Amino acid sequence: MNKVTVQEEKKDKKYSLARFAAVKILNRYERSDSYLDKLLAFQLGRNEFSPQDKNLLTEIVNGVVRWRAKLDWVLTGFYHGDYHKSINLVKNAMRIGLYQMLFLNRVPIPAAIDESVEIVKVLQGDKAAGLINAVLRNIARNIDKIRYPNNQDDPIFYLSIMHSHPKWLVKKWVDNYGIEEATHLLEVNNQKPYIPIRINVMNSNFDEVTKIFEEKELPFEKSPYLANSVNLQSPNINIAQTELFKQGKITVQDTAASLVCKLLSPKENTLVYDLCAAPGGKTFFIAELMNNTGEVIAIDKYEQKVRMIEESGKRLGLKNIKTFFFDAKEYKNEKKGDYVLCDVPCSGTGTLQKKPDIRWKREQEDINKMIPLQREILASGAKLVAVGGVLVYSTCSIEPEENFKNIEDFLANNKNFELDRAENYLDPALCKDGYFQAFPHLHNIDGAFGARLIRKS
Repeated sequence: MNKVTVQEEKKDKKYSLARFAAVKILNRYERSDSYLDKLLAFQLGRNEFSPQDKNLLTEIVNGVVRWRAKLDWVLTGFYHGDYHKSINLVKNAMRIGLYQMLFLNRVPIPAAIDESVEIVKVLQGDKAAGLINAVLRNIARNIDKIRYPNNQDDPIFYLSIMHSHPKWLVKKWVDNYGIEEATHLLEVNNQKPYIPIRINVMNSNFDEVTKIFEEKELPFEKSPYLANSVNLQSPNINIAQTELFKQGKITVQDTAASLVCKLLSPKENTLVYDLCAAPGGKTFFIAELMNNTGEVIAIDKYEQKVRMIEESGKRLGLKNIKTFFFDAKEYKNEKKGDYVLCDVPCSGTGTLQKKPDIRWKREQEDINKMIPLQREILASGAKLVAVGGVLVYSTCSIEPEENFKNIEDFLANNKNFELDRAENYLDPALCKDGYFQAFPHLHNIDGAFGARLIRKS
């Protein structure tokens, strides 16, 4: 992969810069722990792409990762030999070609094949290119005859392949929600994501922002659950480069994350602790809800992320935020807070529509390992709450063991706290058993959980 640079690739007219970059990103993703959005953002930030190339690159990279299981099922059936033992370059070039054949109708099949072949020819040689050419052309000839798993033989495996999710997660969701609801959740996770926008009412208002969206012909939908929150239906626009963003009039935040702050409902001139604060979205909305009064102490264990919170806070015109880099489970302060938010590290299974790579980076064992940490942070946060104060625990997970089971354990061991029912603060449609519980397939927002607790003594 190091033999040919992106700049050198520009000289070759046989295949596009976007597809070449897509192969590079996917190869790096396969051999590292990096998240896809970070790799993609870095590549897009190099200013080497036309708007069309940026859109195509984003589409291909996210699409290939999103549909990896289905693509690999097809390729395994047509590959002569052990497909899974082939090198990443070969696999990703074939995945890119097949993804375009199956999901991008605007791309002619011969063009999709030829470009994958040419990329591998430059990077790996004629032999590997010939193999890819043979496999993809064989699929093209038989594209209407592809045989997929039988739904009757193994429904879980069928759903796993056809909706491209790991089998363990599909089984978990079928057990938790039933096969019909789980199927709907899988389908929604594979839809192209929207861009969630929250309007900073300290600097702007709904009418001003949406008027600009309309003038730029950017379609949007107003959130039914939160005022001043909209979903842009143009996923390829770079929001950070817009004047609205630079002027601090908007920020990118899913409605589900914003609703956690509404569940907290901090009053003006109070003290709030926000543990695990990075990247800062909830910190900012809390500060805005307090109308720039009082004090929001944002804590995160990574100094670089803390600096990012500070920079974004300035962009939004927020002056009531103080930041500290510190491990949340060990943070102590004699000054008790009126409100404490514990937005803990979690599996992120409520965000698979926007972050398709998470599904392939998680195992049940990972969730099991997170639970002790989540409980430690919650216990640490509880020590910061003043008598009569509020403690909110939240995740962007839809897994019961990360959510209400942690709260049940906490309440069983902390009799001086009690549940304050979420429907007292949020739309009852988003609440169950006194908790905030959002699901992508039910509410068209990220999956999330929140519990509001009051310290009695």
